[in-house]
Amino acid sequence: MRFAWPGRHAFALAIQAFTLQRGERLLLLGPSGSGKSTFLSLLAGIVVPDQGTVRVLGQDLGQLSGRARDGFRAEHFGIIFQQFNLLPYASVLDNALLPLAFAPGRRARAAAAGGTPERDALRLMDDLGLGRQARDGARASSLSVGQQQRVAAARAMIGAPDLIVADEPTSSLDKAHQSAFLDLLFADRDRAGATLIMVSHDETLAPRFGRVERLDSFATVSRGATS
Repeated sequence: MRFAWPGRHAFALAIQAFTLQRGERLLLLGPSGSGKSTFLSLLAGIVVPDQGTVRVLGQDLGQLSGRARDGFRAEHFGIIFQQFNLLPYASVLDNALLPLAFAPGRRARAAAAGGTPERDALRLMDDLGLGRQARDGARASSLSVGQQQRVAAARAMIGAPDLIVADEPTSSLDKAHQSAFLDLLFADRDRAGATLIMVSHDETLAPRFGRVERLDSFATVSRGATS
């Protein structure tokens, strides 16, 4: 499989083969600029390969329209983006609930878990140490970077998605919050039976994962003009 970003800073990622089994807890290691975020974008159908196939839950993502891929991703993926992608002037609670507006199956699961989706979101907020901010209607823009990262995590985990994809989710957390965050992430993953793939440059996280891979063990990066 191959995908290339065009332009002045052209970048191409070629993947020989990659398989992720249902229910796995995988840590993907690689330095900055190694293609980890591009790999996650391919996995989640945010972009589609120029050559080759990405198949998730039996679905060839390249066979879906852009709108259908968006719906598939909302229903089946919980994504913690490196830049968080929160709505800055929306409340903490509304940010956590956002995926459910596009994913009826996830909304139903959140309602079953908490009585209502809002209660399930508040449970996640409490577990992440943001219960007061959620109940007070705090805006995402009023939070610290570490707090915003935890809101992004709650948004990814709500409604028990099939796959949780996390792009450097602990980079803005101190060691104590990092450990608590991973405890919650793993507990929710185990409760839902979800598959987890997390990318990081931090090799000290490896003992907490059932499988550890380096991106350069199955992918190569090339830079410069692409054709």
